Amino acid sequence: MTRPRHGEATPGTARAGARGGAAPAPPIELYDTTLRDGLGMEGLSLSVEDRLLLLQRLDDLGIHYIEGGYPGSNRTDAEFFDRAAHVPLRHARLVAFGSTRRAGGQAADDPAIRAVLDARTPVVTLVGKSSAEQVRTVLATTEEENLAMIRDSIAHLHAQGRDVVFDAEHFFDGFAADRDYALETLRAASSAGATTVVLCDTNGGSLPDRIVEGVRAARAAVDCRIGIHVHNDADMAVANTILAVQAGATQVQACMNGWGERTGNANMLSVIANLKLKLGIHVVSDEQLRRLTETSHFASDLANLPPHPQQPYVGAAAFAHKAGLHAAAVSRAPGSYTHVDPLRVGNTERVLVSDLAGRRSIIQKLREQGVEIELSDDEARRVLQQVKEHEASGFQYESAEASFEMLVRRQLPGYHSPFDVEDFLIVQRRRHTRRRGVGDAENELMSQAMVKIRVGDQMTQVAADGNGPVSALNAAVHGALRSVFPGIENVHLVDYKVRIINSVAGADAAVRVLIESSDGLHLWRTVGASTDIIEASWIALQDAYDYWIMRWGGEGA
Repeated sequence: MTRPRHGEATPGTARAGARGGAAPAPPIELYDTTLRDGLGMEGLSLSVEDRLLLLQRLDDLGIHYIEGGYPGSNRTDAEFFDRAAHVPLRHARLVAFGSTRRAGGQAADDPAIRAVLDARTPVVTLVGKSSAEQVRTVLATTEEENLAMIRDSIAHLHAQGRDVVFDAEHFFDGFAADRDYALETLRAASSAGATTVVLCDTNGGSLPDRIVEGVRAARAAVDCRIGIHVHNDADMAVANTILAVQAGATQVQACMNGWGERTGNANMLSVIANLKLKLGIHVVSDEQLRRLTETSHFASDLANLPPHPQQPYVGAAAFAHKAGLHAAAVSRAPGSYTHVDPLRVGNTERVLVSDLAGRRSIIQKLREQGVEIELSDDEARRVLQQVKEHEASGFQYESAEASFEMLVRRQLPGYHSPFDVEDFLIVQRRRHTRRRGVGDAENELMSQAMVKIRVGDQMTQVAADGNGPVSALNAAVHGALRSVFPGIENVHLVDYKVRIINSVAGADAAVRVLIESSDGLHLWRTVGASTDIIEASWIALQDAYDYWIMRWGGEGA
């Protein structure tokens, strides 16, 4: 894919690369803090390799600043900056994050200040207190010393040739309690050389009127750029970010998928879409905008987190229609129930196959998948009944298009399965082994599957080993079908996911298995559900092989 030149993202306002010279700034700067603030989310962890991959994707998306972490806090962040120094960035400037000097100390001797300088980034963000109460109770120092800490730290970094961003921590709470002091911290930062002062709603509880008032007051107090950084504790983060821009903020700080501690930060993807599609501010190019959904899913995959289907703009359900009236309208006039064209953000409008769908939805879903099957009313009614029964037992077909197509085809007259599994047996055993040259014994878990498959009049029985029961079952079926369908040699599982459907049932809970398969040329998804994980896996596997044979198996048979 050809990457857009940076000038295409914001015409006439191209920025320098991560280590280039100065360039005119865009009207609104996108500042991503996923690799620092976003990683504060419970259960979220990224390796250095993952962070470097995400760094490149964020750069491709057209982000102007990427905060890489806190190099003075741990070895992982320090290693990231060492390696990131060798990553070419076309759009973004890399940022190191730190804090103002300690009370009573000197900026030149402060370990946190030295750490951000050692990161060798062109931009440094320092966090400092803007709440007088926080200064007294948390820093345990005076308001005057806090102002000196801000001025000294920023002036020292500025003298070292760094662009400095000041994160005014607890600004909105401090502004509400002591307006004059909160603004004085901004003046201290600006006078010392900060290029941007960022107003932080650190506790995430500010309502829109307070955000707008604070931004307007900051604009009147300082001449530098104003940034906004809000958390989502009151479920206002994206709205507050947009309102801050409308009130005069020119830098927005946010995280991928709204990650962050507690309830998260403002969602960068929603912020970008709203700025460009709703306010007409061209913070990214049209091509970069179309990468929003892809980038969201990429970040989730890196973090081993399931994508949130209801996430605005990029979620699988963001432009999906389930209720009968909506589905009927969409089949006649696509876009009649969407607020933007989903293709602009790399998503698609879909009609869901569900227990709320009507017969028209079944036909519409087939058309979406490019399947040319004409269904009579009776056939559509039978398919719909099957969908309802399957979904009641845990199946979902929204992301398993191949299983849905197979379900439809099996309801048609004259359909014959390409193969039948007469029987299968799976054996697992734990073997006590001792590796050569190693004194300690260890236990090795082994799985073997034996499968008896009929293709026409031909019966084949195959046994195969695997690193688990599903792996062994897949290997045995693969081996049994290979002699009849040689091309199946190229079919392999790309992804295998298990979801607990009713966790309150404990060990008796039903599970849903989603499988993604490929033959190197095509990609398809299947689903199975059962109270037995092996049976659920087999249902999805059978659909995967049936689908491939039906679509492409005849070419190699």
